[in-house]
Amino acid sequence: MERVLCDRWGATAVVSRGRVHDALHLPALIAERAGMSSGLVTYQVDGPGCELVTLDALTPYQGTGTVLVEAVARIARGARCTRLWLITTNDNLDALRFYQRRGFVLVAVHRDAVTRARQLKPSISLVGRHGIPIRDELELERPLRVSERAGRGDP
Repeated sequence: MERVLCDRWGATAVVSRGRVHDALHLPALIAERAGMSSGLVTYQVDGPGCELVTLDALTPYQGTGTVLVEAVARIARGARCTRLWLITTNDNLDALRFYQRRGFVLVAVHRDAVTRARQLKPSISLVGRHGIPIRDELELERPLRVSERAGRGDP
């Protein structure tokens, strides 16, 4: 986990909404394919919400990210969460496409939040994918319906 987090996030520390998460110490799921790790998701259940903190498909376009998101959604429903949410940055067009295709909607733009996040994690790049300056946090969410079965430990 530590290697994946450091390779993909530059450290095990991840900042979202002004909060530093040590992703190495969050609940996590690891996907495997043919006995090899193919993905990692970390998350945080907090009251009625479950935040997807990190999501990394080590073998992109193979369904790993989708499987991990759905697994966390089941856990969140079982914890009686009513929403699954995440933060991405304004440069992350691939994430916007991925999450919206899986039922997430954009619910907030937190202007200049990444500029403030750099005070907590100075290693955050100034420019990201596609040469886009990284400035804003985009909040996406997917409402969750808690079924009776999820409450009985059968999500």
